[in-house]
Order: sequence, then C-alpha cells, then structure tokens
Amino acid sequence: MNSTLFVLASLDGLSYAALVFLVSVGLSLIFGVLRVVNVAHGSLYAFGAYLAATLSLLVTPISPWLTYPALLVASLVIGIVAGGLIERLLLSRVYGREEVLQLLITFAVFMIMDNLQRMIWGVQPIYAAEPLKLLPNVSIFGVSYTSYQVIVLPVVAVLALFGLRYFLRRTLMGSVILAVTEDREAATAIGINAQRVYLITFIIGATLAALGGALASPTTSLVPGMGTEMIVLSFAVAATAGLGQIEGTAITALAIGMARAFVIYLQPEFEVLVPYLIMVAVLLVRPEGLFGATKLRKI
Repeated sequence: MNSTLFVLASLDGLSYAALVFLVSVGLSLIFGVLRVVNVAHGSLYAFGAYLAATLSLLVTPISPWLTYPALLVASLVIGIVAGGLIERLLLSRVYGREEVLQLLITFAVFMIMDNLQRMIWGVQPIYAAEPLKLLPNVSIFGVSYTSYQVIVLPVVAVLALFGLRYFLRRTLMGSVILAVTEDREAATAIGINAQRVYLITFIIGATLAALGGALASPTTSLVPGMGTEMIVLSFAVAATAGLGQIEGTAITALAIGMARAFVIYLQPEFEVLVPYLIMVAVLLVRPEGLFGATKLRKI
C-alpha cells in the first residue's frame, strides 16, 4: 500500500467511524439504562437519513445552507416522535419481562418501520448531497478529500461523546439516570420517576441514531435495507466495546472503522467479515467486551 492509499483509507475509516459511533453509542446507552437490546435502532437511523434527505431537497431551492439545520431537525423529529412513541407504547409495557419478549417486540418494530419506509419513500435511491457540495475539499498530505466527511462528521462525533459524558456526569438529570441504572428499586424508593428516566434515555439514544442517519444522507444514496446493515454493525461495535460503555464505544468504532477501510483497499472481499471477526476474537477472550466490567450475578 502506497502513501496515497494509506491516507485515503485512514480518512475513509475516520469518517465512517464517526457515523458508526453515533449510532452505536445510542444503542449502548439504551441498553446500559433500560437493559433492552433495541433491534429497531437501525430503522431510526434509516428514518433519520430519509427525512433529512427529504427536508434537504425541500429547502435547497430556498437556500442550500438551510440543509444543515434540516439535518438536525430531521434527527430531533425522529428521535423525539418515533423514539418517544416506541418507548411509551411498547417498551414501557415489557420492562422486567423476559429478554426474548423485548427482543421480539423491537424486531417487530424494525420490520414495521422497514416496510413503512418503503411505503413513504419507495424503493428508488434518493440522493441529497447539497451539504456535502457546499463545503470545499481539503488537501491532507497531498490527498484531496471532502471537508464534510473529514471535518464535520468527526467533529460532531467528538461533540456527541463529550456532550454525553458531561450530561451523564455533571448534570442533575444525568445523575438521576446513573442512579436508575445502578439500582432502579433504590432510586424509585427515594422518589425518582424511573419511567420518565427511561423515556428520556430512549429519546436520547433514538436521536443519536437518527443523527447518524441524517449526517450520512449527503454521503450516500439512500436505499431500502440501509438500516439493517447499520444495526448489525452497531451491535458488533457495542458488543466489542461492552454494552453500556460510552468511551469504549468511541474507541471501538474508530478501530473497526479503520480496519474496515483498510480491508476495502487491500482485500475488499473481506469487507463484510472484518468487524465481526474482530467482535468474535474479542468476545472469545473477554465475553464482557473490551471495556466491560465483570459483574457478580445475584442468585
């Protein structure tokens, strides 16, 4: 591999890792607090992408720069409306029930949303690249690359990481969430509304997934099934890091994103396998994940 391909692979891996992190950290947050494996997370990513593209196409004739607020609006709408409805109408009824029931419900939501996506937007590819085109390319070690992918996406991912850390560790609501995560019964006994905490947490996680989709919409054609690919990869990242680990998710997303990018340039036929080979290798050695902590099981 020459130096040009090395730089290209590194930049590809960085931009892809930023998107994967946004989706994976939302998935990890939801599991860490609610103890629910949300299979429908991929559909929230897809809906965020499709709504962002739709809004971008609508506002572009008015002003192309309005496409950037459109990305944020799309992620908030999907996170608050779709995420709130899923949590209130479905998940709130199965907390504490068998894990297989929770898994089946979120899988059913995933299937419903996947078909709803096809009904609303059809099956033809949608492409809304205006946010990508507005910003000039930058030259990095002699390689020209889009500043949207190499600057905007990583910056948003870093802001999301530190913003989430600050929220959970430095704010009252974050402390309440951590208290419910640690011991729901004790938190409820001192007057904390656990149901409200679950709702807020799910909306935050859903918004992060939708934000990942919204930011991805200018970089690729939107096609049916995009949510499936992302949810499987997000599970691989979250499981490799250790479910519920925020900082670990960032490091793992970067590692898997880089590995995938380099494999595309060196051995593209192994692109799909690499993230899962890494996951299997890690879980065989550390079943709790790279950054997960072993917990005693109550009997």
